[in-house]
Amino acid sequence: MTNYYQTLGIDKSASDDDIKRAYRKMAMRHHPDRGGDQAEFQKIQEAYSVLSDPQKRQQYDNPQPQPQFHHFHSGGVPPGFEDLFRQFGVNFGFGGFQQPRNRTLNLQTTISLEDVLTGKEIVANIILPNGKESIVNVKIPPGIQDGNALRLRELGDDSIPGMPRGDVHLTIHVAPHNEFQRNGDDLIKDVNITAFNAMLGTILSVYTLDKRLLEVNIPAGTQHGTILSIQGHGMPNVNDARFRGRLLLNLKVTIPTLTQEQIELVEKANSLNRV
Repeated sequence: MTNYYQTLGIDKSASDDDIKRAYRKMAMRHHPDRGGDQAEFQKIQEAYSVLSDPQKRQQYDNPQPQPQFHHFHSGGVPPGFEDLFRQFGVNFGFGGFQQPRNRTLNLQTTISLEDVLTGKEIVANIILPNGKESIVNVKIPPGIQDGNALRLRELGDDSIPGMPRGDVHLTIHVAPHNEFQRNGDDLIKDVNITAFNAMLGTILSVYTLDKRLLEVNIPAGTQHGTILSIQGHGMPNVNDARFRGRLLLNLKVTIPTLTQEQIELVEKANSLNRV
């Protein structure tokens, strides 16, 4: 019968902590991805799976006439040691060892709302996990939404030789704008008009996000909170930049401070309105 204590290099009186420390040391020494022997590594795993379980260890130390052996199948890793091996680029699944691979790098950047309107090309200097620098060109499409991520294939980690490079996931954040708010492909802009212009109507000059000057008709009797919709002056759609959303003008009626003469005129107009 295999001597599990000898396999881990410990005495039969070893404590649970002694067993864990011994397994950590032996497993790292004989790990196949570090040049160790697969068969020896499996023996170490089998020994630990038995000695780390109080019931299995008792059965092993006091064998019955017809003992049942508990083997550690499929090359898995005992609970609690996944992170230990993962730092060496080794991942584990239900089927045992998975081929080590270079990691995906998760990065982020912030752009302006104007950049979203036109799209933007940036040059990023990435520090890879192995310390090397990598310069990548990133094309951010027009209309991208805040929080969207771009996948840059095989521009990430290359720490493991002979394996494909990892990807880069670049999350895009859009900085708040002091004049426009975004709602999907629409842009919302607050516009102040005086009470007189709201009552009488006027032509309003409005600049769009891309600095185009629009002449907007404000009809007489416009109420506070009225929203005027102008097609084609919003944001481009990220899937088809030829389509643009709406510019929504949120009209806010302001009450001016009147002189005494103006107050008298308004009161006179109001009295005529009640006749």
